[in-house]
Amino acid sequence: MPESLQFLPIILSGAIHTIELTLLGNLLAGIVAFAVGFARLSRTFWLRLPALVFTEFFRGTSMYVQLFWAYFVLPLSGFSLSPFQAAVLVLGLNSGAYASEIVRGAMLALPHEQIEACIALNLGRWQRLRHVLLPQALLLMIPPFSNSAVELLKSTSIVSLISLSEMAFRAQTVRTQTGETAIPYLTILVIYFAFAMIISTLMRLLEQRLSQSSDRMQASKARGRSSRVWTFWSRASVRLRLFRR
Repeated sequence: MPESLQFLPIILSGAIHTIELTLLGNLLAGIVAFAVGFARLSRTFWLRLPALVFTEFFRGTSMYVQLFWAYFVLPLSGFSLSPFQAAVLVLGLNSGAYASEIVRGAMLALPHEQIEACIALNLGRWQRLRHVLLPQALLLMIPPFSNSAVELLKSTSIVSLISLSEMAFRAQTVRTQTGETAIPYLTILVIYFAFAMIISTLMRLLEQRLSQSSDRMQASKARGRSSRVWTFWSRASVRLRLFRR
């Protein structure tokens, strides 16, 4: 291995932590986004208010300070977290606060006539959400969710504040030991870009899959309506012939 690349395995080992932080952080962010987003849409004040406070707090304060508090200040109250746990918690809650607005905005963007139609069909709230509203809202959520996931990936570099050895921390270690700057930071630049492209590609595939499912559902409904219309006219024609006789 060339001398300039002899520390590549060190950086790649940090990439494993970056992947773990990205996956677990996005998982937590998704749970928080839907929970807080639907709470913001609730008619119940005591659900809306805490959700609003949560969203504005995490959007209005620095992630750097949030991470500092989670790792250095919380242990003073007897609630201790490992560096990895603190990083996942802060990344997930912070990203989830932003993503909750994506959920809320997508649900509000749906035509109100569809809700009225669901009520006319006597569908309960869970049935409306599961079968009618959420499948359509998900198509609106996927593109901004993709951006949110990539932003969380890039935000993992901040966890070096609490000495968690992800890629940026390992690159800084290599720089300190060797004096090399260009090679280690160019390496993590390429790796971050590759990870971001993987996330974007997977989200596009998911969007296409949901779009195809939605198209098939619409086509099935259209065929069902056509069949009902054809049956109606067939019966009407038979009755008309019988009447003429």
